[in-house]
Amino acid sequence: MPVAVGPYGQQQPACVDRIKMGFMMGFAVGMAAGAMFGTFSCLRVGMRGRELMFGVGKTMMQSGGTFGTFMSIGMGIRC
Repeated sequence: MPVAVGPYGQQQPACVDRIKMGFMMGFAVGMAAGAMFGTFSCLRVGMRGRELMFGVGKTMMQSGGTFGTFMSIGMGIRC
């Protein structure tokens, strides 16, 4: 479906920009989910202090990277 061009000749973002935007959105959502699930799982195992911070950070990065990858693939398919 075509989108109307604005009064100053604005165009839609390029496909690569959409893929980057999808990755960043997915990464942010994945980090939030990783913070919740990582905190719960690390506390359940019995981690405390620095070990807890490293465990939660690792889970956040893994979750963010995974979800961001899938979101960028989805955005690539859409354009």
